[in-house]
Amino acid sequence: MAATGEAAACARLAGLGRAITACRVCVETPLGRPLPHEPRPVVRLSATARLCIAGQAPGTRVHGSGVPFSDPSGARLRAWLGIGPDLFYDTARVAIVPMGFCFPGHDAHGGDLPPRRECARTWHDSVFAAMPQLALVLAIGAAAQRYHLKGDCRASVSDTVAAWQTLLRRPGAPRVWPLPHPSWRNNGWLRRHPWFEAELLPALRAEVQNLLLGGR
Repeated sequence: MAATGEAAACARLAGLGRAITACRVCVETPLGRPLPHEPRPVVRLSATARLCIAGQAPGTRVHGSGVPFSDPSGARLRAWLGIGPDLFYDTARVAIVPMGFCFPGHDAHGGDLPPRRECARTWHDSVFAAMPQLALVLAIGAAAQRYHLKGDCRASVSDTVAAWQTLLRRPGAPRVWPLPHPSWRNNGWLRRHPWFEAELLPALRAEVQNLLLGGR
């Protein structure tokens, strides 16, 4: 029976994955201006992963490669977690579900636009309902924190990340661990908040490595 249930879960996720890959909502029925280029959703679903990395949206490099976090931000995130690419990209252990599946384009100043709203409205509830085995979600950035923490999200990313210990004690599953974006643009934030590297990161590494490697 367990094997049958796992096969059904895999089939549901495979169907969702195919539908997401073919999605053109942000071009054909957008909320506001359409996506300024062809969609290329970048997402990794898993019926067995205990950890989910919930970022913002792919940047230009990831849009080109089709591989999530295949950029300097990804290298920093893996350093934060204390794991290498082999574990990070093992879809049996790690799901990667950004708030926007496609690169949203650039703003007038050359920065990345916010994640497209169509993704969360169209896909996220179904995706996370289909992955009930998740034990921990790393909510990276404001959009991910608003979705995964709902009313427990604080007024700013800084305030939300600073409340990480309280937020991890919330009842229910999966647990949600808030993080800032690992972009170089946040170097100043990291300098102003030394507790992040001194206190949060050691606890994060221990939890992630225990989740991915415990009992193996």
